[in-house]
Amino acid sequence: MSSFFRAMICVLLLGSCGSSSGNFSAPRDLDDACSIVSERPEYLRAFRRVERRYGVPVPSLMAIIYQESKFIGNNRPPHQYALGVIPIGRQSSALGYSQALDGTWKEYQDEVGGRRASREDIDDATDFMGWYMIQTVEETGVPITDTRNQYLAYHDGRTGFNRGTWRSKSWLIRIAGEVEARAALYATQLQSCGRL
Repeated sequence: MSSFFRAMICVLLLGSCGSSSGNFSAPRDLDDACSIVSERPEYLRAFRRVERRYGVPVPSLMAIIYQESKFIGNNRPPHQYALGVIPIGRQSSALGYSQALDGTWKEYQDEVGGRRASREDIDDATDFMGWYMIQTVEETGVPITDTRNQYLAYHDGRTGFNRGTWRSKSWLIRIAGEVEARAALYATQLQSCGRL
């Protein structure tokens, strides 16, 4: 076999090892839920699966994903720098649509998702969110439909939520209100285009 064909086979194999979609960019109009699910119908399928399995409303999932990653599949927190120029790592291990941390993601993989689950895959990321949020219901009593408090528990962790760590974070309380408002907006939009 010629070296040209060997090189082509290597390129094809490497290309096939990537993500199933390979498109990590955000949808064009993040303020229009109908536009998001029209542009990315696989998102709506994933959201509806989670709604059926865990009871998480589609608009709540969408609003939390918007806040966490802006629908960018391979989103990561920014790097931190010492002396303003020396990279010393990222702020956290959060990754993907759901911005799940390494430890919590490993717990999800062990309990539900399996070792091949990926934070960069919309199906796995949303299933993780549903799994996490249903545990929030069990451990905190926050209803699955209470987007604001579900987000506070998602951000600060269930233990932090129960301890009230969020109460001293006025910025987080404001953001949780924004997530709740975005979920309401998305619900109205999805109803208007017949997707809810």
